[in-house]
Amino acid sequence: MRLMKWVTTATAAAALVACGGGEDVSPGTELDLSGTRGTLLAAPSTIIALTPQEFQQQAPASLFALAGKPKCTVSFNYFQYATVGGAGEKTTASAGMMVPSGTDPACTGERPVVLYAHGTTPYKGKNMALPKDAANPTDSEAALVAALYAAQGYIVVAPNYAGYEASTLPYHPYLNLEQQAQDMIDALTAARKGFATVGAKASSKLFVSGYSQGGFVSMATQRALQLAGTPVTAGAHLSGPYALGQFGDAIFAGNVNLGATLFLPMFHTSMQRTYGNIYSSPADMYDATYVNGIESVLPSTTAFNDLLAQGKLPATALFAADSLPQPAGFELFYGTPSLIKTSYRNALLADAAANLATPKHPLRVAAYKNDLLKQDWTPAQPMLLCGGNADPTVFFALNTQGAQAYFAGKGVPAQAVAVVDVDSATNETDPFWQAKQGFAQAKASTAAAGGATAVAQNYHGGLVPPFCNAAARGYFSQF
Repeated sequence: MRLMKWVTTATAAAALVACGGGEDVSPGTELDLSGTRGTLLAAPSTIIALTPQEFQQQAPASLFALAGKPKCTVSFNYFQYATVGGAGEKTTASAGMMVPSGTDPACTGERPVVLYAHGTTPYKGKNMALPKDAANPTDSEAALVAALYAAQGYIVVAPNYAGYEASTLPYHPYLNLEQQAQDMIDALTAARKGFATVGAKASSKLFVSGYSQGGFVSMATQRALQLAGTPVTAGAHLSGPYALGQFGDAIFAGNVNLGATLFLPMFHTSMQRTYGNIYSSPADMYDATYVNGIESVLPSTTAFNDLLAQGKLPATALFAADSLPQPAGFELFYGTPSLIKTSYRNALLADAAANLATPKHPLRVAAYKNDLLKQDWTPAQPMLLCGGNADPTVFFALNTQGAQAYFAGKGVPAQAVAVVDVDSATNETDPFWQAKQGFAQAKASTAAAGGATAVAQNYHGGLVPPFCNAAARGYFSQF
């Protein structure tokens, strides 16, 4: 079951993509060219509205087996807003806004708001205003979020982030803690100015959630909102790389995560754009095979598999075949040519050995500066942490359980930080048993079709997301 892979047709959404993914939205009465962050650059425009019946007809039945029968008509709206890049430069970004309506009591009156952060994608045209993107048909994160939240009566604000879609920023500030949190807040600020335009009436309840990169971003956003004095009802942070510094150390030590040749170039470029000292030249870090254009290769309008076929990036060879150490079980990530130069890796490893707790290598300094578990932060609102213990992409023990231990060490009561491992045993006394049971069934089905390799390849991007998102909605329903 791959609920993130909805490929049915939404004609109006496809038509939007054909005319540029929403970039030609006409300025409305809300237009403000001052560049002030949080400014609504244009009133939200409706791309498509799906009644419960239409939504059910166009999406697979498995989606609603998880999300429940839709109660509300969902309008998918697109807007643009002003924000800043990683170095504080003025820029623009776009977002989706999903608004419920209808006669069901869940769809009327003031509705709670979910501020949702999407996961990592190499596709520059990512647009959470589209239930289905004809240019990127395997991505249906927006449809999943709409089914779980908007169709059940939540208003959803889902930024595409600076550097994506119609944003004028030439890079994406990937995992930049301060920028990504402020980007989310700027989108919410702008969205509230446009709620009336599309008939959205927000209650005082504000939930923050996201998956993978979005889990990191949503936790950073909950922190930033708290520091700004903005009440958050609760957060649900799903499979995020919260322990960014330790995670980076683990990867360079040889415990490489699946997808590293996608994630690391985005992170390195983000940190270089922010701090300017990750390398003097990309040639300091990257092998000559891949160095040309490496800073602009992601995100891209070219499909990731095509980038691999064109030799822009290696599929798995992060480190050279003779680079050490090479922990057992990670042989896949060593080869020739590799992405990262051995000299750069060795310099970072030397710093980790000499300065583990007080990094001096610029990449380690940047990673720890953006590590959510190094911020001396105590959440004032409850949160859910969800993931799967066998995740080969974002390591569960290091990040999810690491965050749980960090907050416990800060004196946060255990009941204020709920932790869900969807890949664990369950029974009907477990409040999350349905999500765990559904995951077990999906995992077994994937294993039967493609074995352990298929499970590993689909674990983070296909198997865990629907069920952690379902757990998040169940968690929010108690508030």
